[in-house]
Order: sequence, then structure tokens, then C-alpha cells
Amino acid sequence: MPHPMTTTAPPDTEYQGLVGWLPATLRPFALLARFDRPIGWWLLYWPCFWGLALAGGAFNHWPLILWFLLGAIAMRGAGCVYNDIVDRNLDAQVARTASRPLASGAVGIKAAWGWLILLCLIGLIVLLQLRLEAIMVALCSLALVAAYPFMKRITWWPQVWLGLVFSWGTLVGWVAVDGQTHPAMFWLYAGTVFWVIGYDTIYAVQDREDDALVGIRSSALRLGGHIRIGVALFYLATLIGWGMAIWSVRPQGQALVALVPVAGHLLWQVAKLQKNGSNALDLFRSNRFAGLLMALACLVVGAAG
Repeated sequence: MPHPMTTTAPPDTEYQGLVGWLPATLRPFALLARFDRPIGWWLLYWPCFWGLALAGGAFNHWPLILWFLLGAIAMRGAGCVYNDIVDRNLDAQVARTASRPLASGAVGIKAAWGWLILLCLIGLIVLLQLRLEAIMVALCSLALVAAYPFMKRITWWPQVWLGLVFSWGTLVGWVAVDGQTHPAMFWLYAGTVFWVIGYDTIYAVQDREDDALVGIRSSALRLGGHIRIGVALFYLATLIGWGMAIWSVRPQGQALVALVPVAGHLLWQVAKLQKNGSNALDLFRSNRFAGLLMALACLVVGAAG
């Protein structure tokens, strides 16, 4: 007998934007890949761009900007399909996720696996556009990606694992340009991991009641009444990592000024966050703008470095 579902959070799938124009038979597959919610692929894409730009390749390797975007859309979709395959029974017990195509029965399990394979093939095409060193770095993330859906069952900090996965693009983007490792790319990766932990903790605030009912663990539940302090510390670690990355490329004080806009935005998120999660989704989505501000910082420093 499933646990009763609360209804405080908005549904996770909605027929809006371009998805609403698709034929009825294709809509569930678009929703399964979260094409109706582009925030996810923006959050996956920005770290790729940061690594590319901070390494100084935004102009000399500009086609990679578009290839990374296509890859982010395809692989974020593939990750969502895989996650829903693993979590379909749990999703059916949570108000926000009960409408997902697999949980609701709109898409069968075999069709979902077929859609997953197709999206991965698109990702493979993108992967083959990279130099060999970057391909090897990208492939090293597969084990982390495969394990992520299970983390919420075994740890209170699945957001940390998500951070390791969603930040991997910083490494791929850097190596795609430079062909080798550099201290800056590791600092950039570390800072981005904490950024992901921070924004996904904000996202998890809206699910606390349902997560507690069905036994899903999250950083939002673990932090309890200290959500704002926790997010503030995560974002502080983010800025330290990003600052060290910029310093490693251009060890001049004025280079760190490039971080001021994104630092102000992250501070705004912390100040605005409501403990009851009433504005959590809006703040989470605002990180696409945080990503843009960081992209501009990496572009300026990388071009001048």
C-alpha cells in the first residue's frame, strides 16, 4: 500500500511550450526526457562551457560550444530516462513525480529503454567530436552516472553525488581545449560540485514531506532547520573553488572581480530562500542565470589569461 501523497509541490511534468505542440504519441517521451524543463540541460551545459572558456578555447574552438549544448540536452534527457526507470515505483508515491510518464503508465518500460538508447547514441555522436583525451575523461563519468539514482536510498547526501556527476563537464571542456590537466580545472570542478550541492539542496526543500514519507534521503532533510546556513556554506565553498580556478589561470587580484556578479546572485538566493520551500523552485531555476554570469567570468579571464 503506497504512502499518501502530499500536494504542496507543483507537478513535475507539464504539457507546456514546444512539448504541447508535439503529436500526442510523442509527448510522453519528451516529458520523460524533461524537454519541457530546460533548466536541467542548462545546468549540465554551463560547466562544459566554463571549462572550455577558462581554458581559453571559447573562440578558437567555438564549434564545441554547440556540440556541448547538443550533448547536454541529449545526456540530461538520457539521465532522466534512466533515473525514472530506476525510480518508477518511488515516483508513483510522490505527489510531484506521480505524473511522470513511467510512474503514470503513459510509457512502457521497453519503450523507455529504447528511448534511452537513442539519446545515448546522440551523446555518442557528440563525444566523437572531441579529442581522444577528452573522450577518455568523459567516459570516466559513466560509473558515477549509473550509480546516482541509488544514492538517495543509501546516503543523506545524494546531492554530493549529483555534484560529482553534473560538474564533470568542467573537466571535459578543459581537456577538450588543452589536451592535458591543469590545477585550474580541478579547482573549477571542486567549486562546481559545491554549486550543484547548493542548488539541489534548494530544489530538495520542496520535496521534504514526500521524501520523508517514502524513505528518500536528501541534504534538505539532513540539514533540518539549518537549510539557509547549509546552502550559504555550500555557496561559499563554490566561490572559493571558482576563485582559486581563476587565480590559477590569471594570478591577479583584478581577475577575481569577474566573480562579483555571480557571487552577488548566489548571496541573493540565500537571502531569499524560504524554509517552507515556497520559492525553492524559482530559486533553483534562477541558477541558469548564475551559470551565465559564471560563463561571462570564465570567458573574460580565459581570453585574457
